[in-house]
Amino acid sequence: MTTTLSQKRIESIDLLKGIVMLIMALDHVRDYFHYSAYFFNPVDPAQTTVPIFFTRFITNFCAPAFSFLAGLSAFMSGRKKSKTAVSGFLVKRGLWLVVMELSFVIFGWCFDPQFRSNEIAVIASLGLSMILLAGLIHLPRTLLMIICCVIIAGHNLLDPVGPPESFLWSVIHRQSVFQFGSVKFYVDYPIIPWAAVMALGYCFGPFYDKEADSKKRKRILSFTGIAAILLFFLLRWSNVYGDLHPWTRQATGIRTFLSFLNVTKYPPSLLYLLITLGPAFIFLANTEGVKGRFINFLSTFGRVPFFYYLLHLYVVHALAVVHGLITGFGWNLLVLPDWILEMPEMKGYGTNLIGVYLVWLLVIAIMYPLCKWYDRYKTNHKEKWWLSYL
Repeated sequence: MTTTLSQKRIESIDLLKGIVMLIMALDHVRDYFHYSAYFFNPVDPAQTTVPIFFTRFITNFCAPAFSFLAGLSAFMSGRKKSKTAVSGFLVKRGLWLVVMELSFVIFGWCFDPQFRSNEIAVIASLGLSMILLAGLIHLPRTLLMIICCVIIAGHNLLDPVGPPESFLWSVIHRQSVFQFGSVKFYVDYPIIPWAAVMALGYCFGPFYDKEADSKKRKRILSFTGIAAILLFFLLRWSNVYGDLHPWTRQATGIRTFLSFLNVTKYPPSLLYLLITLGPAFIFLANTEGVKGRFINFLSTFGRVPFFYYLLHLYVVHALAVVHGLITGFGWNLLVLPDWILEMPEMKGYGTNLIGVYLVWLLVIAIMYPLCKWYDRYKTNHKEKWWLSYL
């Protein structure tokens, strides 16, 4: 029996986006405020603690879920348009995101008018993926889905390929840092396999058509999610393929378990995508009918994700400047010539993990009324074309 896709389904997608955006903010607050971040990698099983590890680990779900949902949204927004029109919008939207990453986004991170540090991170990666998706949507859906799965499953074969000094290859598949004159340029989100994750989301689009069978949609999402998680544990246990860094036995059982979970994000390994997209699929399959005040609260952030992303960087950085002034670091955090965790002079700055969570809650409290206002504004001014770019 085929059921009609209701507004609840759209709200459930917004719910996942909202949760992702809030978790992402936690990671950014940790970057700016956590004392220990200047001394060791939070996912290093030999040095971290369980709370610090999982504070970082849960943020792994953000980029894969949002990239997948961006592809899904591209399909849903283009259902009544020709593929040519959808391609045109994706190219323009993609270029816009790349420009924003290299300007307003990086300025929010550093407040540096000289832009001595720049990067290809999540926003630019989404933009480049959209530009590629503009061409990929013209392929038959089955073929495109096969291509996506092959890239996601097989891209780790490219790990040893390519010269480390190649900027082009880094943009394609390697995390690297380059120095161009006075500008330090980070490549953190190569387009492989992120473009494939977005295209996979586009391929799932027909499951969300108004005429789609909701029970079938839930079965497919649940099955895919469970299969992804089981495949993760199978491949990770074998320690043969799927991640650049195999897990190792540590001094204690819990640290060995942390090593087992510590998969590679830059670029995202097959195992990283399995353990993050799998739960996202299961979440989507089981939240179609949820509602309530708290659900509406979370969904508010998911309805205005780019507005939230852009603005929260400025809020977090501004709060860090205030915290630096209060704790005796003066104006050191106002203008950052480099990524904050790459500045040795900042060692000794910061607060404990409890302080990080308190600042995170403050950021959410500041952002909620702003996002609620902008969500209402977008809803009441659908005739303004430029709103689709923010």
